[in-house]
Amino acid sequence: MSELTLTVMRLGFLAVLWLFVIVAVQVIRSDLFGTRVTQRGSRREGGRQQAARQQQQAAPPPQRQQGGGRQRRGAPTKLVVSEGTLTGTTVALQGQTITLGRAHDSTIVLDDDYASSRHARIYPDRDGQWIVEDLGSTNGTYLDRTRLTTPTPVPLGAPIRIGKTVIELRK
Repeated sequence: MSELTLTVMRLGFLAVLWLFVIVAVQVIRSDLFGTRVTQRGSRREGGRQQAARQQQQAAPPPQRQQGGGRQRRGAPTKLVVSEGTLTGTTVALQGQTITLGRAHDSTIVLDDDYASSRHARIYPDRDGQWIVEDLGSTNGTYLDRTRLTTPTPVPLGAPIRIGKTVIELRK
């Protein structure tokens, strides 16, 4: 075997060995520190929030069919983040379930050390009330300083606290 072939094989083996070490370090890092949460305004999260804002501005939220075809009087129309890193973020309530947590596929992605990846959800019930439910989070979900243990109706303007983030239902 020529000297050139042997040198190329050694360099190839060295490259594969370094690739293995780099992948092993990345796996250990993700196990120790969890998944990476994108910052506010980044491409992945910013696009989703920007699309939600454009959709909210483009058309008013559709009326929920309640009895006579009207929206219930005094019913909330938006979810507003009033404290935390996402302060000012607004999501229109259109009858869909809203998920909260650190996972990238959540409706509201929380950049909060005290939030679980799938922390809580807010959804409408048959009577038109909005219900908040903790999804087995480690640090809990609080409604008006009370830790939630069961799905609970959310009054208009009541603060829902997840770590340092506070969310409210508003008209």
